[in-house]
Amino acid sequence: MRYLAVDHGLKRTGLAVCDQAETIASPLEVIDAGGDIFGRIARAVKEHQAKAVVVGLPLNMDGSRGPQAERVLAFAAGLERVLNIPVHLQDERLSTYAASEKLRQRQLSRKKKIRRLDAVAAAQILEDFLAALRAAEQ
Repeated sequence: MRYLAVDHGLKRTGLAVCDQAETIASPLEVIDAGGDIFGRIARAVKEHQAKAVVVGLPLNMDGSRGPQAERVLAFAAGLERVLNIPVHLQDERLSTYAASEKLRQRQLSRKKKIRRLDAVAAAQILEDFLAALRAAEQ
């Protein structure tokens, strides 16, 4: 099944998608805040024929929910109503750090790294989700 991942933030939202075999997660795009974010995500779902969405849940390091996690939970609930497909939550602790490490190895300008960071973080969230699915199947 193809999943679309969303790394939702206050300034930017990153999108990523996996292949049909659920083995490779690829960054797609970064959406700046302020536009029709649900519409943009709905178009990406349709374009990539995703059957479910994975939203990164920004838990605190101790596993508790802070204000940003509460905002993301409300966002995910609204997204599920709009898309009418399953929306899964995935703990995203350290996903931005992992994405930053991946981008640091590339020869990109600081500006280009910042523009891609949220999409790479969404791909990391999706990789973690797919790994958890595989582990649950064993």
